Amino acid sequence: MPDTLKITFAPLSSPVSGLAVILVGSDLRPGPTASALLAPAGDLLNRAAAADGFKGKAGSFLDIVAPDKLGLDRLIVAGCGKPGEASELDRVKLGGGLIGRLPDAAGEATVVLETGEGALSAEEAADFALGLRLRFYAFDRYKTKRKDNEEGPRKRQITLLTADEKAARKAFRAREAVADGVDVARDLVNEPPNVLHPQEFARRAGALADLGVEVEVLGEKEMKKLGMGALLAVGQGSARDSQLVVMQWEGGKDGEAPLAFIGKGVCFDTGGISLKPGEGMQDMKGDMGGAAAVVGLMHALAARKAKVNAVGLIGLVENMPDGSAYRPGDILTSMSGQTIEIINTDAEGRLVLADLLWYAKDRFKPKFMINLATLTGAIMVALGQEHAGLFSNDDALATALGRAGLETGEKVWRMPLTAEYDKLIDSQFADMKNTGGRQAGAITAAQFLQRFVDTTPWAHLDVAGTAMNSVKSDLNRSWGGGWGVRLLDRLVRDRHEG
Repeated sequence: MPDTLKITFAPLSSPVSGLAVILVGSDLRPGPTASALLAPAGDLLNRAAAADGFKGKAGSFLDIVAPDKLGLDRLIVAGCGKPGEASELDRVKLGGGLIGRLPDAAGEATVVLETGEGALSAEEAADFALGLRLRFYAFDRYKTKRKDNEEGPRKRQITLLTADEKAARKAFRAREAVADGVDVARDLVNEPPNVLHPQEFARRAGALADLGVEVEVLGEKEMKKLGMGALLAVGQGSARDSQLVVMQWEGGKDGEAPLAFIGKGVCFDTGGISLKPGEGMQDMKGDMGGAAAVVGLMHALAARKAKVNAVGLIGLVENMPDGSAYRPGDILTSMSGQTIEIINTDAEGRLVLADLLWYAKDRFKPKFMINLATLTGAIMVALGQEHAGLFSNDDALATALGRAGLETGEKVWRMPLTAEYDKLIDSQFADMKNTGGRQAGAITAAQFLQRFVDTTPWAHLDVAGTAMNSVKSDLNRSWGGGWGVRLLDRLVRDRHEG
């Protein structure tokens, strides 16, 4: 039986029993509804807070079991920080943090969404509910047994008491669509590579048709006709054919140029002939995290009926080292006509993206292109797992992505692109080589991609540190965190709709 989470909204006047959650700021003042709930217990809140050292700090919790005279099994007090200073992201994190604090035995909980400042607005209540959804996700479909200390399938029903439950429910619908898109991306990244090979990935992307997305799958025959010699070379050592999936959502004005989102989808990366070390190679099932984010984003846009035209493109390949695999020293001809000398077959993602970027630019003439790729280990040396690397030829696009990152918590950090770095990938035998060596590795990879975008506004997100083996947080406990879906949805929602 799968885990289930049911979120409902109800009026503040609704009865409260069982496990209750109230919100307070650093002033420890509950709202009117919570004050009435606590009244029979006198000064319980202040006494318990003093005993536990609870000061209402944002994201902190005070747990009171079987509070006397309240008729409740448990009371959880959630801290919101200094009054008037909570941001949207703070509220989302608070919802996620609460899921982590609910005891295993608690199937139901009622949350009173007000503080001493007053009731949360419908939008604020929906932010809190989004946090619940994001944190609840777990990927355990391949476990046949649970350890003695592990809970069974979780069944949660959380009722959120709000000032305007109808408005909150409406506001949550769009956020729920985004959460669904995040979960789609998480599932894809978490799947094992023997299950999620290129054809299966393409099949799952095809499910977007149920939401009104037009999905087109190109096989190797079609890509060969288009001249995609760079992308096809990466997969030629695999027993499984490479795929290109084009997903179009037309929610904007007829004929308006789309926004293009492009993802690297290396379903498994051995490194090819330039074989990776065996230790840690199992993580290379996540080398399609960029493509997963694009599919999750297209799901979110379609599910919330975004008023925008968008196209998602993903190149799905396996980089395997058999007798027909491409080799160091090979020279490939990309769809653009530019030639590429192969120095290292483990620098394969940029080859996939080179043909995708050119194809997207040529066919769709988009307003901008944003690609996501688990492209380099070098970006993790520079930024760790706290930020994705951002490279762009357009200041306005880069600025907008930076703002969206701060608003959603999916943060980016802009890195340089200059002629001095670009010359490091010049080749003596071809137009360019596919790696510039160890120094500035993330930058030279981005310089390589820039050669395939012409003057189209473009941004490259190197998500090697954020798309897989994700940092555990209040919003995600999964290896695959679905990074990028909320970032790009926010970019579209705030700056390109209406």
